[in-house]
Amino acid sequence: MSNRIFKVLPIAGAISAAILSANVLAADGVVEEVAVKPTDVLTDGWNVNGYVRTAYRLTENGTSTDNQFEKNNYGTAGTSAKSANQVEFTITKKTTFGNGVWSDLVVRSEYGNGESHFRSSEGSEDNDDKGGFEVKEAFIKLGGMSYLPEGSEIWAGRRFLNRSAGLISGEFWKQSSGVGGGFEKDRNGIAVVSADPKGGDSGYRKTLTSLDLYSYGHNALGGSFDLDAKFMFQGNSDKVEDDNADAPTKGVALSVTYNRDYYGLDGWSQTALAYGKGLSGSGVNFGSWTPGTSSNDDAKNMLFTSYGVMNINDRWQMGSEVTYLKGENIWGLTGGVGKADQVERMLIAVRPTYKVNTNFRMEFTGAFGRQKFNQDTNAWSAPEVSKFYTAEIAGVFTVNSDYFGRPQIKPFVTYLVNDNTSDTGWGNEFDGDKDVIQFGVEAEIWF
Repeated sequence: MSNRIFKVLPIAGAISAAILSANVLAADGVVEEVAVKPTDVLTDGWNVNGYVRTAYRLTENGTSTDNQFEKNNYGTAGTSAKSANQVEFTITKKTTFGNGVWSDLVVRSEYGNGESHFRSSEGSEDNDDKGGFEVKEAFIKLGGMSYLPEGSEIWAGRRFLNRSAGLISGEFWKQSSGVGGGFEKDRNGIAVVSADPKGGDSGYRKTLTSLDLYSYGHNALGGSFDLDAKFMFQGNSDKVEDDNADAPTKGVALSVTYNRDYYGLDGWSQTALAYGKGLSGSGVNFGSWTPGTSSNDDAKNMLFTSYGVMNINDRWQMGSEVTYLKGENIWGLTGGVGKADQVERMLIAVRPTYKVNTNFRMEFTGAFGRQKFNQDTNAWSAPEVSKFYTAEIAGVFTVNSDYFGRPQIKPFVTYLVNDNTSDTGWGNEFDGDKDVIQFGVEAEIWF
């Protein structure tokens, strides 16, 4: 490609060109042309973003706890995520070149995720294999190449692709997490992502691969639609089938997402319906956890979720979430290897907030959850039916008292009930009590 010639304009143009070349103006003050090579860097910059959450959370017994009170299974909705200190940094490097090509480098690191202990200063946070430092994402994007369609980009590396999570549950229901590459233009894309499953040493690799097709931003019915399709394949499928003739070796997952205002009112909402079969025991949520979520190629699951935030008036806002999950032949949810397990999970949660002033708001959370197993094939001997209730009140000190205002420090008290058919309550940690109280202070910031 031939060199581009930049015409240097008076004052502002001369200043910009001076950044690129030390020889812009001749000695007599005459403006000269500046030649830029195709590979010259025109702009180059680093950016650091991140997330920090620290949760001081005590049970009514005065202890820290690893118990999430079934929040991770759509049971409750309080401030009960297990990480005591979670730190995340995302470093990006954006560069543009003289030939019009641009590149993005993204590296995301994380520390403390899943580590619930209150650690002192001896620096042993990862002594139980939880919460250690990890690089979660490392990928490069390229765009602006003349032989690709305008506005398109390619990428390769380790990535969380197209993530979506419930507003109050916080559970990711859509993503492809692994190593791969893809092509995207105008929010339409194709990608291949692979992940090696966790656990189990069979002497050979069982790498899983998902071929993702997606098309986002289709305006209709007062909002927009996002479409996803994933086709999953098991590596070394012959060996896997030799070990277990019923093991799934392929799968398909589909989802449609509807984005709009808050169901006709002021605010926003996202509603999704997802379906999965075979390897896709967890729907359109693909990653190293995918194996073990289905017992055979006939495993099926369906997930419906709808959540959003309504702006009621200048003082009041309300977040809400309704999620329903049903699975058949999904032993990863119940432990019944090779059995026709069935499970249903449902969560209904609301979180009204009241702006006392610009720096303080009150937050109230109420939720009902229900879980039902097919007791005939329940290998974990879990209660056939469990009903969960959550009531929480919090005062939020914040820079901005909007629903998503951060940074914030949030003292809270949570009342949690587990009413199940086995009459085991919250288990041995709480002497089988059905109702428990937890309290603490959560600090959170995005930057």
